[in-house]
Amino acid sequence: MDGLHIELGELPPQCELLRQEVRAFAQEEISKYSKEKRAYNWSGRDPEMTKKMAERGWIGMTWPKKFGGAERSMLERYVMLEEMLAVGAPMGWHWSADRQMGPLLMRYAQDTLAPKIVPKIVSGECSFCIGMSEPDSGSDLASIRSKAVKVEGGWVLNGTKVWTSGAHHANYMVALVRTREKSEDRHGGMTQFLVEMDREGVEVNPIYSQLGTHIFNEVVLDNVFVPDENLIGVEGEGWKQVTSELKYERSGPERFLSSTQMLIEMIDATEPEREDQTEAIGRLIAKYAALRQMSQGIALMMSKGEDPALAASVVKDQGALMEQLMPNIAHDKFGEHIGTGSDLEQVMNFLSMAAPSFSLRGGTREILRGIIARGMGLR
Repeated sequence: MDGLHIELGELPPQCELLRQEVRAFAQEEISKYSKEKRAYNWSGRDPEMTKKMAERGWIGMTWPKKFGGAERSMLERYVMLEEMLAVGAPMGWHWSADRQMGPLLMRYAQDTLAPKIVPKIVSGECSFCIGMSEPDSGSDLASIRSKAVKVEGGWVLNGTKVWTSGAHHANYMVALVRTREKSEDRHGGMTQFLVEMDREGVEVNPIYSQLGTHIFNEVVLDNVFVPDENLIGVEGEGWKQVTSELKYERSGPERFLSSTQMLIEMIDATEPEREDQTEAIGRLIAKYAALRQMSQGIALMMSKGEDPALAASVVKDQGALMEQLMPNIAHDKFGEHIGTGSDLEQVMNFLSMAAPSFSLRGGTREILRGIIARGMGLR
């Protein structure tokens, strides 16, 4: 690819009809959650919300009907996500499964794991976590040390994963491990496995954030046996599979909508005569509008079967940058709310401490800009 091109266009009528349906549902359901809880957005977990969305066919929306999906368009899924994210709906219970694990299984394990696992995702019966990052590896995924050794009837896994979101709730983990020793090809010899979290030898240890919240975990694999059928795709081709799934992780509107609650509270607190406040809000809304158009264009690309990796990296990078600026803007322009106990202060407190991680999750800023540079022909 020698440049960045994102096609913009209008949404078809069926998308706007769906928007009305989702908006009505979201407005009714979200009243049950405090504004601080809504600030957690898609990282918040509520199995009941997942069940209600499943009943409406909003999980696995684009997937084949043979796996329980609804075979709706990527644009319709985009609209549903946009409306749910905008109100801060807690979708974390099914988030990873719906966003990338389901597509992974349908592509690389369509005759083995997908028929029995994917329908459970669609019905909201199971939750997934992703086992990629490891201690002392930073963003260098190729340096992972967790291993799988072939034994009769399956494989034995040993190693440690960290920053594993939702592992303490998950039924399954997709783990990337080494099945061959490192060679000159650092990306070779890695394999993905489906690991049931209740298997003997799986230990989940909490990692608490500076907020006191528990989202991340350390997962220790101590002689964990998994059967041959739990190998996803081709042995040794895990790197290629992982990079193909990351386009799903980086392509959604959650990369700029997860701080919507703060924007809403700032708008509510804006004093019309305060030009510094109105100007700051205007700039944020303009950024939102631009990112929204780009994200919608990515959904259109995916509906056409085009690779959105470059465009998704741009939106993820710029979305995270904007969300990291928002707490600073709130402190600078709305500092009088600090110490008042207002809704804005509660949301501000949470996002001020959470925002630094926004440029880490789903790929660091440095990695994303490397992808962008290569896609633009600059490397």
